[in-house]
Amino acid sequence: MIQQQQSMTLSPYIELYNVVIPKDNMLRQINELVDFSFVYEELKERYCLENGRNAIDPVRMFKYLLLKTIFELSDVDIVERSKYDMSFKYFLHMAPEDPVIDASSLTKFRKLRLTDLNLLDMLVGKTVEIALEKGIIKSKAIIVDATHTKARYNQKSPREILMDRALKLRKAFYKADESLKAKFPAKNTSDVLENEISYCQKLIAVLEAEGGICELPKIKEPLNLLKETVAEDLEQLQISEDQDAKIGHKSAESSFFGYKTHLAMSEERIITAAVITTGEKNDGKQLQKLIEKSKEAGMEVKTVIGDAAYSEKDNIAYTKSSEIELIAKLNPLITQGGRKKEDEFQFNKDAGMYVCKAGHMAIRKARKGKKGIGKNRKDAYYFDIEKCKRCPFKEGCYTEGAKSKTYSVSIKSAEHTGQMAFQESEYFKEKARERYKIEAKNSELKHRHGYDVASSSGLLGMELQGAIAIFTVNLKRILRLMK
Repeated sequence: MIQQQQSMTLSPYIELYNVVIPKDNMLRQINELVDFSFVYEELKERYCLENGRNAIDPVRMFKYLLLKTIFELSDVDIVERSKYDMSFKYFLHMAPEDPVIDASSLTKFRKLRLTDLNLLDMLVGKTVEIALEKGIIKSKAIIVDATHTKARYNQKSPREILMDRALKLRKAFYKADESLKAKFPAKNTSDVLENEISYCQKLIAVLEAEGGICELPKIKEPLNLLKETVAEDLEQLQISEDQDAKIGHKSAESSFFGYKTHLAMSEERIITAAVITTGEKNDGKQLQKLIEKSKEAGMEVKTVIGDAAYSEKDNIAYTKSSEIELIAKLNPLITQGGRKKEDEFQFNKDAGMYVCKAGHMAIRKARKGKKGIGKNRKDAYYFDIEKCKRCPFKEGCYTEGAKSKTYSVSIKSAEHTGQMAFQESEYFKEKARERYKIEAKNSELKHRHGYDVASSSGLLGMELQGAIAIFTVNLKRILRLMK
């Protein structure tokens, strides 16, 4: 069995851990809380147990990824710190004098062992299981929301990415020793990517030749980032952008290029389900998946709390048939039963506008029909006609020669009288106040665990990042509640 391939070496220094690592150390507490043997079970089919040399313990590799997320460091820096940080070595199940892995092994582990593995549901489910066993989750309500993550490669050209990271590195060196400026290679002035890569390689070589100054943390981190970009990410740079990332809208005036993570969280602030999509996807369409995934993880769901994006007609019908309370205010713009082409036009609740299947957002809206006669009134959304003329999906959508392109939605709020009455109740208003909790959780993911920017390209890479980040914040929350 693969768990027998490696174990902590018997060491005369092993008792040091009991001396230098206190009982309340977070990494010690995680080791005591979680039985990581589930990693062996999930990964055993991805290792050859008979041929070749022994593999690095997969639990140890998995824990390296956890450390990387908890402390938000690069592969190189997390391995470097594990050389001397005793709490890291204890967490990794190593003897104090054991050598560490090569940083490149983490890249191979991610690409060879973790691809095509439903890691997201597995890790979320594991933490929910622990929370239920410890009696932490007692509520029967989930709070739902979506948070966005910008693509790592954004919409910059490969050369612009390299220029930006090289500039940050040079600035860090200027602050440490401005005299080094004279030793730097001449900057690349052409638009050729290969020339920019060559310049960055020369810059790295010059700086590493300076020795000691490269060990300063403010210099070491941007240096490692540029090295990883030139080496490991070279293939992605030549693609020039993240092929999976899409444009999403945060408001009518602002947008982002990347992904969305749709979350469900218990009232105790334990994430119970997650669905990761490209940036343009509608929030409300993920509600049913989040409820089902939460149930599969072991949650009993009787109430769902969300914003207006989740109050569309299908969700009202689904929650009613499932005997679930839906605490989400109606929005007459997204809860229509009679609008046409529902699959081609999706409502963006942040911008208050519809987006066509090409990703273009309406530029204005106008209400039509007689006031007081609800069935005749419509909201007309106007699109940029110049974009429609050039759109690859214009057939059957835009008529050649037309002076405008609109999409109209009938206002039929009478169809939702039950939900309208419910949302005026004191119970509804009280439960709706719980929604702020998930906004704080989104902020924690972004600002403490690097979830504001994708750490790699592609939807699979985003799912891996999400799985580790959510596993981390759930464990931290469980430890806090256990105190």
